[in-house]
Amino acid sequence: MIGKLFIIGVFLGILYTLASSFYFLINDKGEGDRAVRRLSWRVGLSLGLLLLLWAGFYFGLIEPQGVNPVRYPASGG
Repeated sequence: MIGKLFIIGVFLGILYTLASSFYFLINDKGEGDRAVRRLSWRVGLSLGLLLLLWAGFYFGLIEPQGVNPVRYPASGG
């Protein structure tokens, strides 16, 4: 449950930086670098979330779920 809340929190942070960079882009009218800094944060947060999700799947901490989860056939002879 804590992992899901963390992922949702990071995703909300990504959306916040995206919205604030759009706001600064409109209001600064090309002056300053606040929009660029916010977009840089967004890229960093997105990359960090992607790497954490990849590591979670790789180490078995996160398992895919859904209506029809993927079932791999048992390997053996």
